[in-house]
Amino acid sequence: MNDIIIACVDGLKGFPEAIQTVFPQAQVQLCIVHMVRNSLKYVSWKDRKKIAADLKKIYASATVGEAEIQLEEFCKIWDEKYPTISQSWRRHRENVIPFFDYPEDIRKVIYTTNAIEALNRTLRKIIKNRGSFPTDESIYKLLYLALMKASKKWTMPIRNWNAAINRFAIEYEGRLPI
Repeated sequence: MNDIIIACVDGLKGFPEAIQTVFPQAQVQLCIVHMVRNSLKYVSWKDRKKIAADLKKIYASATVGEAEIQLEEFCKIWDEKYPTISQSWRRHRENVIPFFDYPEDIRKVIYTTNAIEALNRTLRKIIKNRGSFPTDESIYKLLYLALMKASKKWTMPIRNWNAAINRFAIEYEGRLPI
């Protein structure tokens, strides 16, 4: 791999820094789903739907400015009861705001890491169930077969992928292989 345009990460400490050390031009974006999940971790069940809806106002904003206004509104409503939520969004601001630089077609592509995590879980499960491998080639064959099997389950294509690729080609001219 020679270049990473956008790396959508799950919030693992040090991961954004590690990526930018190796790929200094990479745009690191925190997974919005992980941000929301982390925000709801300690919220009571009766408040979850309301908080999730208010968080959506933040990440669904058209611009950074609008998102910051929505975060302030969120703070007025929820900071007394759940102050750690807004603190978390502010602490991770640097790796959340790149999301707002992109139009809707790219946002849908960089919104979450769930598909990648599901694939990684599948591959880990395949390797974990085997005690050892006679050769490195046997591992590669097993992983290949697991990928082929997993690809049959991918029934939901990323919508607007062509629009996103076209936008990437414009935004990152010369960095995207043709």
